[in-house]
Amino acid sequence: MTVTTNEHGQQNLFAKEPPMTFDEKYTESHNEKAEKLNGRFAMLGVIAALGAYALTGQIIPGIW
Repeated sequence: MTVTTNEHGQQNLFAKEPPMTFDEKYTESHNEKAEKLNGRFAMLGVIAALGAYALTGQIIPGIW
């Protein structure tokens, strides 16, 4: 472990971090279709909430 001392004489112990490496064989990419589908469902929920508010005048019909 590395010990450092500040100007007040206090010591801090820091663990030695391993060097970062990049594995070029690891090519798992982000699933863009899942992001698009998630965004579409979110917009559907917003439109449904606006439609419910327009029809009933309540934020959540039956509760408020």
